[in-house]
Amino acid sequence: MKALHGRLAAAVLGAVVALSVQAQAQTLEQAWRLAAAHDRTLAAAADDVQAARSSARAARDGRWPSIESQASYTRLGQTPELDLVTPASAFRSGPIFKNDQYVSASVQARLPLYSGGAIRNGIEAARAGLKGASATERAVSADVKLEVAAAYVAVLRAQRALGVARSSVTSLAAHVHDVQAKYARQVVAKNDLLAARVALANAREQQVVASNALALAEAAYDRLIGAPLDRVPHLDPRLPVLAIDSVPLAALLARALHSRQELRALGARAAALSARARVVNASRLPHIAAFGGYTHFDNQILNHQNFSMVGLGFTWKLFDGGAAANEADALRARSRAERQRLADLRSRIELAVRAAWLQLAAARARIEASRAATAQAAENLRISRELYRVGLASNTRVLEAVSLRAEAERNYDDATLDEALDRLRLAYAVGAL
Repeated sequence: MKALHGRLAAAVLGAVVALSVQAQAQTLEQAWRLAAAHDRTLAAAADDVQAARSSARAARDGRWPSIESQASYTRLGQTPELDLVTPASAFRSGPIFKNDQYVSASVQARLPLYSGGAIRNGIEAARAGLKGASATERAVSADVKLEVAAAYVAVLRAQRALGVARSSVTSLAAHVHDVQAKYARQVVAKNDLLAARVALANAREQQVVASNALALAEAAYDRLIGAPLDRVPHLDPRLPVLAIDSVPLAALLARALHSRQELRALGARAAALSARARVVNASRLPHIAAFGGYTHFDNQILNHQNFSMVGLGFTWKLFDGGAAANEADALRARSRAERQRLADLRSRIELAVRAAWLQLAAARARIEASRAATAQAAENLRISRELYRVGLASNTRVLEAVSLRAEAERNYDDATLDEALDRLRLAYAVGAL
């Protein structure tokens, strides 16, 4: 009874320690937040959004009046005079400017009344550019999340691979001890001992390879989250479960075509190019603006030095050699090209969703198969070692059993991690990441 109580206490203590370790381990959600704060590609996308937002405000501001002011000081080498000669008389004024110098200043306000649609379409193009930049930022965020998730899973995979390698070394070291004891009693031939030692040496080499692979995976992960590359990350093996597992494939496809930000970015880019083409076409139409202003002009001849004015301005570019028409054609062609890319992207997204859905289903099937294989491989190794100890199994059978167990454990670890990563890839493919 005391032994049972001791085992129960040990089990409870182990569970508490495991929960404490998991609570302190870094989760994938935390890794995403760290990567979002350090990723330069995402920061560049955010700057693009800010630039597009400023461009949209600038386009809207084009509807409002503009006010310009100017001032100048001029000194002349010789002040001109007004000299009038008529058949009846001649008249010469005094100097027009005092002391061979004058000052002029003006303020003018201008309000566009009609621009042929240039301002309206410019605003539309800027808004489409902002929409596309925002969609691109969200798409880049999803890309970063998927890249971090892949690196996160790569670390977990390398950790488990190192664990399998260490387990193989432990099993083979114990087997070498058994063979050494049999050889000392001259029960087995020397080649059994040599074969066991070679297998142990190979297993230790695989452990070194697995340890190096883990170090590389950890460095790659640390780079993504902005941590020092020599830091050893402590990761929570529990990955987030997204609510897409039970959704039918048809619904996932529809959601992807509605939610993928790359589609919105391409659509916005095509719309912006089309609007810019209309802006260029508007340059060939009449433009009308109202203006008003105030001018000061130093002089000694005119009866006033200050003038105010209001008026209407009319401009119309009648001929530009076809430059505007050709530029508009080029923009429309680029818009059509973006829509072609949009149609192609829709098809590729549908394929990606279908592939991710099939891979997730395959990974789940592999888990069920490899789980049973892992238990059977462990039991096979136990039986093989017992039989070898009593002389009913060969050395080769034990070595094969160790190899089979390692392969089964690797397959199970790969299947479980692939299932978790494929779930995230499916979420990415449907625009839910």
